[in-house]
Amino acid sequence: MDEAGLEAAILAAHAAGDEAALARLYGAAGDIRLAAGDIDAACFFHTQAHVFALSAADLAAAEASHALLKRYGREE
Repeated sequence: MDEAGLEAAILAAHAAGDEAALARLYGAAGDIRLAAGDIDAACFFHTQAHVFALSAADLAAAEASHALLKRYGREE
């Protein structure tokens, strides 16, 4: 999915209140930014992914985003 499609999917998931989809989509956005070398944006998106994964009780997704955030020093 390209970034425009991802943005549309994120907006639709917000409108639907679909926290599990938001966790997945924000994680994907973070991965795209990470691949582009934009660590700050990647960590922003993974913070959102982490929050929505916790809200959706998706502990595996929450841990994956949390591990990335720790790797880049976003948790001291």
